[in-house]
Amino acid sequence: AETRDAETGKHILRTQRYVKALAEKLRPHPRFANFLTDQNIRTLFKSAPLHDIGKVGIPDRILLKPGRYDAQELEIMKNHTLLGRDAIQLAEDWLGKRVEFLTIAKEIALYHQEWWDGSGYPEALAGESIPVSARLMAIADVYDALISRRVYKERLSHEQAAQIIVEGRGSHFDPDMVDAFIEIQDEFREIAQRYPDSDGDLQKKIEFLAQAVADQA
Repeated sequence: AETRDAETGKHILRTQRYVKALAEKLRPHPRFANFLTDQNIRTLFKSAPLHDIGKVGIPDRILLKPGRYDAQELEIMKNHTLLGRDAIQLAEDWLGKRVEFLTIAKEIALYHQEWWDGSGYPEALAGESIPVSARLMAIADVYDALISRRVYKERLSHEQAAQIIVEGRGSHFDPDMVDAFIEIQDEFREIAQRYPDSDGDLQKKIEFLAQAVADQA
């Protein structure tokens, strides 16, 4: 999915590490301490690469469009969250058992486009009803999109991207997560510099999921 939509395999590596860094910063916070155990942070790191797996089901004419979507195209594009959840569910059904990392991967795939204020998709969840995993990915995914070049836009600087994240505090993003992001934003910058864009592999996420299923079989 990363290569087909003009992103790269490095997007996977970066977002995976942003999520881990943010989770580790938030681990002592009373709102998150119960969920952000060492084991769950490891699981988040393993699950994060599947956040956009549903994009493999979006038509190329939309996924590869070198510009902004019209209203109809946007509605089709939004389906990638549902398609991602369904793809991971199929993998879990094939295994015939619940697998923790796939459960969290489903949460991330389905809900990472939800907004803290309830204006996101696909279910217009708000606040604490959005899984912690998806709230973490929301910040990671938006930051990386902002600092990455696309056919229709230039990349933003770290400072510009960080300002947009801050402006989304309490509307797009969990306020406490934004506060944590501000404190570790240099880590985000370093991750971005360590894994710059290069040619990606179209099959990265599909192969990742297939290997993960094989490991559990």
